[in-house]
Amino acid sequence: MRTYRFELDLQMFNQEKTEKATPKKRDDSRKKGQVAKSQDLPGAIILLFVFASFSMLGDFYKERINGLFYGLFQDWLTMELTSANILVLFYHLTKELLIILLPIFAIVMIIGVVGNVIQFGFLMTGEPLKMQLKKLNPIEGFKRIFSMKSLAEFFKSILKVTIIAVLVYFALIREWNTLLALSSMPINDIFSFTAGLTVSLGIEIGAVLTVLAFLDFLYQKYEHEKSIKMSKQDIKDEYKKSEGDPLIKGRIRERQRKMALQRMMQDVPKADVVITNPTHFAIALKYDSTKMEAPTILAKGMDHVALRIREIAKENGVLTMENKPLARALYERAEIGDVIPGDLFQAVAEVLAQVYKMKGRKKRS
Repeated sequence: MRTYRFELDLQMFNQEKTEKATPKKRDDSRKKGQVAKSQDLPGAIILLFVFASFSMLGDFYKERINGLFYGLFQDWLTMELTSANILVLFYHLTKELLIILLPIFAIVMIIGVVGNVIQFGFLMTGEPLKMQLKKLNPIEGFKRIFSMKSLAEFFKSILKVTIIAVLVYFALIREWNTLLALSSMPINDIFSFTAGLTVSLGIEIGAVLTVLAFLDFLYQKYEHEKSIKMSKQDIKDEYKKSEGDPLIKGRIRERQRKMALQRMMQDVPKADVVITNPTHFAIALKYDSTKMEAPTILAKGMDHVALRIREIAKENGVLTMENKPLARALYERAEIGDVIPGDLFQAVAEVLAQVYKMKGRKKRS
C-alpha cells in the first residue's frame, strides 16, 4: 500500500508543470500564435503619439483646418450648384481631409506594427484564424467569461476609466477660472485654449495608459511563461519524439556494435599477425606491399574481445606475437582501418620480418 501511494505521488509530481518550457515548446506555441502580448500597449502608444503630433504639428493642423473652412464659407457656399461643381467640391474636401489625417494614419500604421514587434517580434501565422469547434462550446464560453483572466481584464478596465476620470477632473479644476471666463474671450483664444487643454490632457492620459499597458505586458509575459510550463513527463515525451526513445536507441547502438564486432572478427583470418599484450590487448595487422603503403589494423580489442581475436587467429593459423609496449601503443593511437602511426613503422617492421621468417621456415619444413 505504501509502495502504491509512493508511486502515485511520484506520478503526480511528474505531471506537475514546474519546468520552464523547452525551445521546441516555445517555438510550437509561437507558431500557434500563443505569445506574450498586451492588447493595450499599441493603442496606448498610438494615443500618446497622436496627441504628441498635435502638439508638434499644431501649425500644420491649424493652417489646413483654417484653409478648409475658409474655402467652404468664403467660396463654396456662394457657388452655382452643378454636378461638375459638386464633384470638384467632393474631390477637394476628400483631398484636404486625407492630408489632415495623413500624419494620424502614418502614426497608427507604424506604431501598430512596431508596438507588436517589440512585444513578440515579427510573426506571421494563420493558426488563430482557423475554425475550432471547441470555441463554440457554450460551457467553455461561460468558463472563459467567468474566469480569473476575464475578472482581471474587468478590473483593469475599471482602473483605466478611473484614472482617466481623475486626470480629466484635475485638469478641469486646474483651468476652472479660465473655463468660467471663456464666454467673454475672442473666438481665436477660445479655440487655442480648448485645443491646448485637449492636447495636454491627451498626452497625460496617453502617457499614463502607456505605463499601465507596459505593466500589463509584463503581467501577460508572466502568464504566458506560466501557461507554457511543462512537467517532467512532458519533457521526457518531447525528448522521445524529437530524439527517439532512449531505450530503442540504446538497443540500436548495441546491435550496431555487435555487427561491427562481427565484421571485425571476420577480418581477423586475413591478418598477417596478431600483436598481443599478451592478455589485455590484441591487434590484428595486415600488410600487402602491392596494395598498401603501410601496415593496416584489421581488428583490435581489449580483455574478452582480445581473447576472442587470439582464439580466431589460432583457429585460422594466424601467428601471434607478444609485444606489450607496441600492442598498447597501437590500441591507443590507431583505429580499425587506419594505417599504423609513422613512429611505429620500425617496431612493426621488425615484427613482420619475424613473422615472414617464421612462415618461410614452415614452408621449407
